[in-house]
Amino acid sequence: MEGTSRIVRVVEVKKDFPMGKGVIRVLKGIDLSILAGEYISIMGPSGSGKSTLFNMIGGLDKPSSGAVYIDEVDIAQLDAYELAWLRCRKIGYIFQTFNIIQVMTALENVTLPMVFAGVSPMDATKKGMELLDMVGLKERFNHKPSELSGGQQQRVAVARALANDPSIILADEPTGNLDVTTGGEIIDLLKMLSIEKRVTVISATHDFKMLNVSDRVVWVEDGRIDRIENRDELSISMGEIGER
Repeated sequence: MEGTSRIVRVVEVKKDFPMGKGVIRVLKGIDLSILAGEYISIMGPSGSGKSTLFNMIGGLDKPSSGAVYIDEVDIAQLDAYELAWLRCRKIGYIFQTFNIIQVMTALENVTLPMVFAGVSPMDATKKGMELLDMVGLKERFNHKPSELSGGQQQRVAVARALANDPSIILADEPTGNLDVTTGGEIIDLLKMLSIEKRVTVISATHDFKMLNVSDRVVWVEDGRIDRIENRDELSISMGEIGER
């Protein structure tokens, strides 16, 4: 991806959490740069700090020290309004538990971010239908989550994440509640978005199927980056997968 601009920059980020009279040091100095249009997987064992790093990049938490830059803006310095604007316009979120609203239809869930962004109802509906069509759910637009499978609900979540044309999609264990086949479909869908829409996809995951589509894999261990590997450098055997 030579010549591509840098969209995320993490500089010496540390994160401490108070615990009783002590402090748990979760991130111990993270440096990371991500290019526009990259598909990045952040991987590591439970407790390694990968989810905390994910939350820092998404502006869902602030570092104890260091800085996270989105398009060279230090997001920890933004006020509540500016941070809300960034999350609404620049970043789309996909969660393991889907986080779609149960009383709303698929279309209503997808158009909700557009309503918050001030898009007219007519334009929001038109774009919402286009997004549902893109994820293969155009015919289910009027169905509520209880009428959809887990994979279909996650597709709604993907469509919702794209509602305001974000430059970054943050996917937190997006296949964690899905079977192998459906999870693979979601991974392929995210890769298609990365390639065709030039969306930067950053996933915190345990799913080794992500290795097949990631441009780079960031391995996190004990609050630090252990290594960063390009896809063609990966040499993970089934035995190693079972050990991690």
